[in-house]
Amino acid sequence: MANSGTPADTGPDLEPGPDPALTVKLRAWWAHRQWLDGAHEGASAAEVLAATGWARSVGGAAPYLGLFARAGLDRAAVDAAVEALQVHELPSARGCTYVLPAADFALGLAAGAAAPEADIASAARHLGVTQDEVEKLCLAVAGALSPDRPLDPPAIREAVGDAVRGLGEAGKKRGLSTTLPLALGLLQARGRIRRVPTNGRLDQQRYGYVDWDQPVKGSAAELADRYFSWAAPASVRHFRWFSGFTAATAKAALGPLELTAVPGTDLLMPAELAEEFAGFRPPAEPRYALLAGIDGIHLLHRDLSRLLDPADAGRPVPAAREGRVFGSEADPQTHVVVDRGRIVGFWEYDTERREIVHQLFVPLDDALREAVRRTEEFVRDQLGDARGFSLDSPRSRAPRIAAMRAAAGS
Repeated sequence: MANSGTPADTGPDLEPGPDPALTVKLRAWWAHRQWLDGAHEGASAAEVLAATGWARSVGGAAPYLGLFARAGLDRAAVDAAVEALQVHELPSARGCTYVLPAADFALGLAAGAAAPEADIASAARHLGVTQDEVEKLCLAVAGALSPDRPLDPPAIREAVGDAVRGLGEAGKKRGLSTTLPLALGLLQARGRIRRVPTNGRLDQQRYGYVDWDQPVKGSAAELADRYFSWAAPASVRHFRWFSGFTAATAKAALGPLELTAVPGTDLLMPAELAEEFAGFRPPAEPRYALLAGIDGIHLLHRDLSRLLDPADAGRPVPAAREGRVFGSEADPQTHVVVDRGRIVGFWEYDTERREIVHQLFVPLDDALREAVRRTEEFVRDQLGDARGFSLDSPRSRAPRIAAMRAAAGS
């Protein structure tokens, strides 16, 4: 599956001066299709991910928060699904890690297959690493692993001995101290090994590796079909962002699909959804969800402005330099509060006080107060923290928390 040429540009896909009613409808529809309408309590992790899309994972709490918001799943249920291989964290679209349902393992790996090859090509250019060297190391690593006894990278290095080569200062400058990560990446992409969390958790980046035999197969058209079932309506540019496809590959992938345009926009949706969308009415009552900034409601499109009211686009980013506003960001710099597809606030978790701190764009009504309470209890009692990504820490987010408290107080 071709996978290169990720478009860097993002921005609104609505034409100038869109119908405000259409904007509200689109946001509510996206939230509905993302199962953020409260109608799917008790669904399994695999069912949620199959229906709403793969959950981006970067060593933070995003998968847990997303599954909790959509189906009320506690951490134990998610961890059990990971252990049973009903869902798993794999390198997939653009070579990035996502949590996928088992039905999509083969397609996800195919979507990310080009990434490790590109890494090896870069190492060949800059560090003198050869494909043959990496292939021999792959054989040694595969021979050292078993299906049921995970080995962490130090144990793998010890097991394969001289098959791993240090890359010196030049490698360290490129974030590659040895050849082992190249082999691990290639073996994962080929479905020959899988990475398992040492403590069973998705929000802590400590891993071992085990032997695996997972087929890798799937076409660009299959990925496009999945994507538009999760994210429609979406533009070609949105799909290119998610897939990393070139314009030519994206055009070919969309060719077999029967897509129809949303009038007044460059957004497309499967024809079988068009009648449902035409009859859809946004809910009259709020439906709040506290989500990670990289949740699929945003990241499937990576077009933040479509989820913002114009008045909110000019809000300062918490703890950012003066003049930096929310509407100019590619991604939220905090977790977000969403109501029927509109972002209505920022939030973070204060580990010292064991509470959620928020800055809201709307009044704190009973429904929002309950959503905060419920998520706070989930984070405090089951996760212990709500990191945005692997390097996030209570210390690093302290300025954001202080800024939110100050803004809320004023």
